[in-house]
Amino acid sequence: MEERRETLWGGRFRKAPDARLMRLSRSDLSHVRLVPYDIAGSRAHARELNRTGILAAAELATILAALDKLEADVAAGRTQFGAGDEDIHTFLERELIQRLGTLGGKLRAGRSRNDQAANDLKLYLRAVAIDIASDLRALEDALITQAEAHAALPAPGFTHLQPAQPVTFGHHLLAHAQALARDLGRIADWRERASLSPLGSAALAGSALAKRPDLSALELGYSGACENSIDAVGARDHVAEFLFVAAMIAVDVSRLAEEVTIWSTRQFGWIDLDDAFSTGSSIMPQKKNPDIAELSRGRAARLIGDLAAMLGALKGLPLAYNRDLSEDKRAAFDAVDVLGQVLPAMAGLIATMRVRTERVAKDAGEGYTLATEIADFLARNGVPFSEAHEVAGAAVRLAEDKGVALGELSAGDLAKLDARLTADVMPMLDVGNAIASRDVFGGTAPGRVREQIGRLRDTLARLANRLPQQGAA
Repeated sequence: MEERRETLWGGRFRKAPDARLMRLSRSDLSHVRLVPYDIAGSRAHARELNRTGILAAAELATILAALDKLEADVAAGRTQFGAGDEDIHTFLERELIQRLGTLGGKLRAGRSRNDQAANDLKLYLRAVAIDIASDLRALEDALITQAEAHAALPAPGFTHLQPAQPVTFGHHLLAHAQALARDLGRIADWRERASLSPLGSAALAGSALAKRPDLSALELGYSGACENSIDAVGARDHVAEFLFVAAMIAVDVSRLAEEVTIWSTRQFGWIDLDDAFSTGSSIMPQKKNPDIAELSRGRAARLIGDLAAMLGALKGLPLAYNRDLSEDKRAAFDAVDVLGQVLPAMAGLIATMRVRTERVAKDAGEGYTLATEIADFLARNGVPFSEAHEVAGAAVRLAEDKGVALGELSAGDLAKLDARLTADVMPMLDVGNAIASRDVFGGTAPGRVREQIGRLRDTLARLANRLPQQGAA
C-alpha cells in the first residue's frame, strides 16, 4: 500500500507544505456533504475509463464495488474525513488506494480536482434545489389554505403602511403566495440552466483520456456536457444564480414574516400564533413572541450577504480555475442550510396561526379606506377624476371633523359638499360593497379570489411537473 499523503499534488516540490498553508488550504468539514456526489462522479468517470480501455472490466467492477462500500462507510460514520486530508477528493482517493492499492490511483487519470469540484457542487445544488422547492410548496400550501378560509374576510389594504382600500384577507395572503410561486419558477428555471456537466473538462483543456463526457453527463442526470471546457471549470454563475434565487426566496419570506410580526402585535391583534410556534421571555411572563418570523427576517440578511460574497469573488477573476472559487461552497451551503430551517418553520407558523376575523373585519373600514369609492362614484357619473378626488378629500375632512366614518355621514351631509353626491353614493360607502365592486381579473372580490386560488394551484402543479421528486442524497 502507498504511504498516506496529505495532498494530490507535490511531485515537483522539494518541501512539504507548511502547516500555515495547509490550515488555509484545507477544506472545512462541511464539505463532507459532497461525498455522495463526488462518488457519483467517480462512478461515471470509472465507466468512461473503461470505455477508453484504461480500466479493464474486472478493474471497473472492483472500483465500483469499492466506491459503493466507501460511500456506505462514510454514511455510517465508519470512515471519516480526517484532519490530514486537504479536501474530500484527497480523502476519497486515499481511502481507495488504502483499499485497492495501486488500482485506486488509476481513477485519477483524465480528470482534475477542477472538474471534480465544479461537478460535485453542481450535482449537490441540483439535488437540494428539489428539497427547497418541496419546503417552499409546503409554505405555499399553508398560505393557500389560510387564504381559502378567509377569501371573503374584509381587511384593510395598505400602502405606505397606511390604510388605503378594503380588500379581503385571503387576497392579501395570496399576494405573498404569488411571490413564492415565482420563486418556485425560478428554482425550476435555474435547474434547467444548470443542466450541463463539467465532468470531463479536467483542469481546463478537456481530457485526452476521457473522450465521452456526454455519456458521463447523462449517467449523472444532466442533459448534456458543457460546450467549453474552460467555461466548465471556471464558471460559477450557476452558483451565483442559485444564491440569488435563495436570497429572493428569503426576502419574500422576510416580507411575509414582517407582516406576521405586525399582525401579531396587541395593537393590531389580527392573529394569534400557536404556542408551538412562538416563544416567551425570560423575564416577562406575559410575552408571546413571533421568533420564527423575526429569525426568518434576520436570516434573509445572511443570504443577501452570501450572494454579494459570491459575486465579489467572481468579479474580475481570470479564467479558468482559481482557488477564489472555493468560496462557492461556503456561500451555497449557508444558503441551503438557512432555507432548510426557515421554510419548514414558517410553513408551520402560517398553517397554525388563528385569524381574529372580527378584529380584521372591523379594521377594514378604519382610516377612511372608502374614500376612493366616493371619487369612483363621481367619475362614473362623468365628473373628471381630478375634481372627484378633491370632493372625496373634502368628505374625509368632514368625517374627521364630525368624528365619524365616511359611511356614517348622511346623504344630506354629502349633498351639501357637492350636489353631484346624490343619495345613490350611499351604498358605495359599505366595505362589503366596495370589495365586491372589484370583481375583475386579479381583483379582491371573493369570487375572484377563489378563482385565483384555483389558477395558483394549477401553476404549482405545473411547476411540480418540471422538478423531479428525488432530492439530496
